Amino acid sequence: MKIKKMMMAALAALMVPAAVWAQESDDNGVYAELNADLVSSYIWHGQDLGGISVQPSLTVGWKDLSLNVWGSAGIGNESHREMDLTLAYELGGFTFSVCDYWFLGSGETGKFFDYAAHSTLHTLEGSIGCDFDLFALTWSTYFAGADYNDEGKREYTSYIQADVPFTLAGFEGMATVGATPWGSATYDANRFMVCEASVALSKEIKVTPTFSLNAMGKVVVNPATESTFFVFGLGF
Repeated sequence: MKIKKMMMAALAALMVPAAVWAQESDDNGVYAELNADLVSSYIWHGQDLGGISVQPSLTVGWKDLSLNVWGSAGIGNESHREMDLTLAYELGGFTFSVCDYWFLGSGETGKFFDYAAHSTLHTLEGSIGCDFDLFALTWSTYFAGADYNDEGKREYTSYIQADVPFTLAGFEGMATVGATPWGSATYDANRFMVCEASVALSKEIKVTPTFSLNAMGKVVVNPATESTFFVFGLGF
C-alpha cells in the first residue's frame, strides 16, 4: 500500500482503504474515483463520532491537484451526518490541503450553508503532509469555523500524525500515532497529549475475477481519554 495514498486518505478523513467502484482518467491527466466503505464504528483521531456508518467518497483531479467529497451517515437511532470537502495539491513529497468539515451529530440541528462564526457546524482546517517513504508526517490546524473554547476564544486546534506502513503475513498494515500539541476541547485535552495509537491491517478479498472487497481491522487506543476501540470495515 502506497504511503502517499494513506496520507491522502487521512487528510480526507477516510476510515478504511476503499475498493474503487470506478476510476477513469484521460490523456490530459484528468481522473475521477468513486469509493464507499462500511465501518462498524466511526472513530476519528481517537474520538468516537458514531456507530455503524456508510462512508462514500468521490474524488476528481487534474495531475497533482484534487478535490475530494467525503461523507458519513450513521445507521440506527444514534445517527449522524457528515460531509467534508478537501482540496489538495501534491508537490514533490509534500501534500498541501484545505478541508471543510461539516458534522451534524445525533440530535443536533443545523443548516449546511450556515457559516456564521458562532453558529456554524463547519470547521476549516489547513494541513501539510510529508512523505518520507518509510513514514509520513502530517500537521493539521483549524483556522476557521466551529473551533471555540468555553470563553469564546478560537483554539486553533491542531493535530500531529505519524503513519508507518508495513506488511504482515499477507496483510497491508499501518501504524499511527496522533497527538494534539497544545490541547483542545475537541480532543478532551488541556496540554500536549497523545490522542491515538493505532494499528490497522487490511486485505483484498477477491469475490470474482473482476470484483473484490477490502477488509480492514483496526485497534485504536486513546491515552488522553483512556479509551479503546476496535473497528472493522469493508470497502465495496
